[in-house]
Amino acid sequence: MSGEPVRLYNSTASTAAQREAFTSGEVPVAVYGLGKMGLPLAAVYAETAGNVTGVDIDPDVVETINDGGCHVTGEPELPEVVADQVDRGRLEATTDGAVAAARASVHVIIVPTLVDDDEPDLSTIEAVVGDIAEGLSPGDLVIAESTLPPGTCEDVIHPHLAAESGLSTDEFGVAFCPERTASGTALRDIRGAYPKVVGGIDDESARVASLLYSELSSNEIHVVRDTTTAEAVKVFEGVYRDVNIGLANELGRIADDLGISVREAIETANHIPMCHLHDPGPGVGGHCIPYYPHFLLAQTEDPMSVTRTARETNDEMPRFTVEKLGRELAASGIDLADATVLVLGITYRPGVEETRASPALGIIEHLDDLGAEVVATDPLVDPAEFGAEPVALEELPDRDFDGAILVTPQAAFDTIDWDDIDPMVVLDGRDALDLEDSHHEYHPLGGSVADRPKIIEGEGNENDEVPEYLPARNEEASASRADQ
Repeated sequence: MSGEPVRLYNSTASTAAQREAFTSGEVPVAVYGLGKMGLPLAAVYAETAGNVTGVDIDPDVVETINDGGCHVTGEPELPEVVADQVDRGRLEATTDGAVAAARASVHVIIVPTLVDDDEPDLSTIEAVVGDIAEGLSPGDLVIAESTLPPGTCEDVIHPHLAAESGLSTDEFGVAFCPERTASGTALRDIRGAYPKVVGGIDDESARVASLLYSELSSNEIHVVRDTTTAEAVKVFEGVYRDVNIGLANELGRIADDLGISVREAIETANHIPMCHLHDPGPGVGGHCIPYYPHFLLAQTEDPMSVTRTARETNDEMPRFTVEKLGRELAASGIDLADATVLVLGITYRPGVEETRASPALGIIEHLDDLGAEVVATDPLVDPAEFGAEPVALEELPDRDFDGAILVTPQAAFDTIDWDDIDPMVVLDGRDALDLEDSHHEYHPLGGSVADRPKIIEGEGNENDEVPEYLPARNEEASASRADQ
């Protein structure tokens, strides 16, 4: 849009006028990073504000978007929204971050925060900050949505912007408003599936960011004390999940020692509101949970023993899973070093074409190190890229396997006819298969929930009948107890 852009930080206009300026396209927005989370965010900003420039270093990504295409897969509605916003002139893309910054008065950072050798690497964030600083003007607001180590906005982003732009720190705003988005539901999440957290470097930054997100999101805006607190909120969410999964995995590892299904025990324990145990599994993957604990571990001298132990436990689960399969194979007289093992699922979660930190990668590596022949199948990625021999689902009955590990329960695996496959040892890492009564030797990792617990309604049985899954009542014993 033509004309001088409206800037909201330190604006003297009424709140209503500022909202009108934002939603009418007078407040140009630049979104830095057009990946799996950035493009959906840019699309929602475009449909709300109507004046968005997306920035990405990949020229192919930029060209695809400017042609009305969508390179991000697995996100319902996203291709249609991007095509519509581009066609209407509300969204465009560029590789030139500095030019985009000069045009914008709101700058939104949503690029990955890397971890190198368990240490946070802010180089990508700092590169974007450098581009923004070249075009930063008084009255601009810079928002970070990328997950950051607590203190990054205050100690890195804000002073770097001031130093490189030549502006004083009170001439522009900085806010941290973390993305709370999952792959496969990005548009839904951004539009208001969860409350939006806002923390400002000062009160004015928090005010402007809250105004913007109250237009983007239908949910509540939760304003916290400052940017560091907001950064901690997002990191704590990930650390909680990592620790919870670590506990579940620790419990799952002792299922055989206890002689129970730990999954059944967890499912039943979670029926009270004080208990929220996650499920055990072969490991933790993705671009979030395995990395966020390091954002804290790297910046404190406190041992953080619980967090550190949980991370180590989860890191060890691929090895434990392989060793578990090895023990079950040995019980059947098969040496893992001589075995052919099928790995089912390579992506870190079902339906999402992402393999970062996927447990399957460690499982394939450990199997290979122990001498097993590794075959794998996944409808979303090529197993050959990860060191395993690819096999199509329809070819499974024609192959001879000694064992299998289900890592990621892709929907396509529901079509497998296990009766047509020769007997083998199956280790189900997700309790997703129904092979208890099959001709395979079936071992769900941590046990199976199956159809437990059985629920007896609390209002009593009108006919005083014993449910069929419980032993029949001993009438003589009942009468004897009643006489005591």
